[in-house]
Parts: sequence; C-alpha cells; structure tokens
Amino acid sequence: MCGRYALTSAPEAIRRLFGYAETPNFPPRYNIAPTQPIAIVVGERGDRAPPRFMLARWGFLPGFVKDPRDFPLIINARSETVLEKASFRAAMKRRRCLVPADAYYEWLKLGGAGRRIEKKPYLFRRADGAPMGFAGLWETYSGADGAEIDTACILTTDANAATLAVHDRMPAILEPKDFAAWLDCDEVSDQKAAALLKPAADDALEFFEIGPAVNKTASDGPELQEPLARTMLI
Repeated sequence: MCGRYALTSAPEAIRRLFGYAETPNFPPRYNIAPTQPIAIVVGERGDRAPPRFMLARWGFLPGFVKDPRDFPLIINARSETVLEKASFRAAMKRRRCLVPADAYYEWLKLGGAGRRIEKKPYLFRRADGAPMGFAGLWETYSGADGAEIDTACILTTDANAATLAVHDRMPAILEPKDFAAWLDCDEVSDQKAAALLKPAADDALEFFEIGPAVNKTASDGPELQEPLARTMLI
C-alpha cells in the first residue's frame, strides 16, 4: 500500500532524470494524497520520441467503467496480479507510466487483539537522496457527457527485508536504467515489463518515524518530514 507520497525536487532535476521534453514548473508537495492531481511520465510512440510529462488524477479508472461513482477508488495495484485482472490488463500492455517521487509514507500499526490500534507514520526515501520513479498505470476515462479525465495508480510489490519492519508492501521502485523499458509499450511486452516489478534492494531506502501532522491531507510543508527525536535512520 502506498497512500501518501512527496515530490519536492526542483522541476528541472525531475526533468533531467526522466528525460521528458516539457518544462513544467510545479511547486514542492510534501503530502500528496489520493484523488489529487499527480505528475506522471508516459512513453510516446515512435523510435526517437522522448517521454512525455502529464498530470493525472491519483485514482485509476479502467476503460470499461460506466459510472465512477459505482467503482472503488484504485490508488494502488498489486504487481503480482496486474497481468491477470481485467481492470489493469489493457493498461499493462499500452499505458504504463512512471510516477516521480522523493519520498513516500507508511503507517506502522501497533496493538490489536483487544487493544486500541495505534498507527505511527514513517517516511521512506532513497538512501542516496535521489528521486524515485514508481511504476504506474494510467488510463483516460471518458464520461457519458464526453468529458475525459486522465487517471493513474501506483504499482506495489512485497516489502524488502528492511522495510518489512513497518509495512508488508512497498511501491515498485524502478531503477533509472529500467525507465525506458517500462515506458516502451511497443517493443517491451507486458510480461517483460512485469518482470521489472520487484522489491527494492534491502539497503536502497532509509526510513524513520515522523510526527502525526502527515495524517491530515491538508498538511503540507517540509516540517512534515522531520524525524522524531527518539528515532534514528535505518
């Protein structure tokens, strides 16, 4: 599960990493939540066409949906089943995307079995400080009134041995060397692309507990990412 993340790098740094031609100027966002517009990078058809930057709603709608009010909000899709489920099969073949991010958040659940469940938020980011590219899928939903909306979701995989201490799932984080293959829906089959979806190396990420302000979707700012004094980076 990945229910919140952050994109705080300078727009030009993200542009260089993902190689798209557009020059969008977007502000840092420290608490991106479902249903909000998110930045995604998609592949363009053609041998030498660079990737393309676009905005999409975080909440995937398959093409067969007739009324989005009757369909659950899909913010994540399990990488293990995207080749099988009707909701994602077409997008895995033709509409794979990357979701730029600098960090993501998960909540450690404590308690249960008759005790009140407590959730402690943790921040996860690359240990080398570089931005990340989450594997994602996108789809353009066409409403009955002719209106169109681009929608997207983030693919998840099993946690690695380190992050399992907080949560059993993590975003499928692709290495830059795999960006082109993931986006190439013409030459790279969905099966080959799915083979790229695996847990990050155990030492790839660092993570630490942060304060509860991130729990509120309206909260935004660098103070959300400050570690609690009693925690240490892992």
